[in-house]
Amino acid sequence: MSGFRGTISRRNLLKTTAASGIVLATPTIFTSKAWSQSAFVNDPAKLGKLVLGFNVPQTGPYADEGADELRAYQLAVEHLNGEGDGGMLNTFSSQALEGTGILGNKVQFVTGDTQTKSDAARASAKSMIEKDGAVMITGGSSSGVAVAVQALCQEAGVIFMAGLTHSNDTTGKDKRANGFRHFFNSYMSGAALAPVLNNAYGSDRKAYHLTADYNWGYTTEEAIKSATEAMGWETVETVKTPLAATDFSAYITPVLQSDADVLVLNHYGGNMVNSLTNAVQFGLRDRVVNGKNFEIVVPLYSRLMAKGAGANVKGIFGSTNWHWSLQDEGSQAFVKSFGTKYGFPPSQAAHTCYVQTLLYADAVARAGSFNPCAVVEALEDFEFDGLGNGPTLYRGADHQCFKDVLVVRGKENPSSEFDLLEIVEVTPVDQVTYDPDHPQFAGGALGTCNPGA
Repeated sequence: MSGFRGTISRRNLLKTTAASGIVLATPTIFTSKAWSQSAFVNDPAKLGKLVLGFNVPQTGPYADEGADELRAYQLAVEHLNGEGDGGMLNTFSSQALEGTGILGNKVQFVTGDTQTKSDAARASAKSMIEKDGAVMITGGSSSGVAVAVQALCQEAGVIFMAGLTHSNDTTGKDKRANGFRHFFNSYMSGAALAPVLNNAYGSDRKAYHLTADYNWGYTTEEAIKSATEAMGWETVETVKTPLAATDFSAYITPVLQSDADVLVLNHYGGNMVNSLTNAVQFGLRDRVVNGKNFEIVVPLYSRLMAKGAGANVKGIFGSTNWHWSLQDEGSQAFVKSFGTKYGFPPSQAAHTCYVQTLLYADAVARAGSFNPCAVVEALEDFEFDGLGNGPTLYRGADHQCFKDVLVVRGKENPSSEFDLLEIVEVTPVDQVTYDPDHPQFAGGALGTCNPGA
């Protein structure tokens, strides 16, 4: 399995695996004297406690996502410690976790506020590692934050299980050996969305991009431009907008003065809610340009964003990592657990953070060690199922997960405040898989794991 590095069909690989009698994600024990005897930072055996650091945006434009991430982390800790109904521990293909903590240690956690700012996020993570003894850091709802904290964790010698980060850079030019991403990325959004947009709106379109002014916005703009231009669209303008912006009126007016007939909002969280609201207020969705109905596209969607934007999302296409309406056993187990505890369905941010926590714990269990280098070895080229999205691969070459991607659209007639998006296509993993040295991911080196001691 460890030889899978490029664009080989994972479905064919899984078929071959099944044909040869090998069971998907059968727990493999990586324990060795080298790992068990080597020193590493914040060893729970030496500290007398196992601490995980949950670093989420509790304030700022992505605070809604942060709140849901924290809910998911708390639920994951309960399940790891044997509380509640076990959630996805019951569906996870590995079955290395027994609900008795991790390697016999009850899981404790500390939290921090990233403020959706890289400096604040690094300071928070640093405090968790140095003062609280966190052996793993996870969380965040900004790619700028993820890149900054991932670099810090590499330097400190702890594992970073990225939360909600969509920029190509996280597992591209800024990838690190101690960092892992379950969430999909900008390239995958472009690859999944382009065929759907072509079928819905045709190949003769003129697009105007408004883009959040940081690395996620840049790579998403690049990915969507590349994918849509390849099918015939023309990009008439690209404009950067401040992450702290709340009123986008000044950016919408020039769109009206252009000959664009599509507006692409490379915005997330509160930014997307506000920019979409302004666009609708300015009458963009009622316009006819170049003989075509004006359309709006939101490359990265979430249920929380749809709720914030309300009726404005109706009919608008976008992509998402996961959605609570999926009917696979793992997704429904998580939805049931989360809904029972909190009274509403989880967001994609909650899902990816819950899953990342389980994947870390499982890697430790399979490795028989908290040593970061043992965890890295256990996660690289690990194939698993039962955590939503179908069969998934954690590719060793860049620590990016590869799985099916969802294309969604705002529902015209939602049945509730949570039923705002409908899945219009499940894009197969083969369509969104790319070679590790693809131009959109060029630069940077994974390097080697750092145990911090």
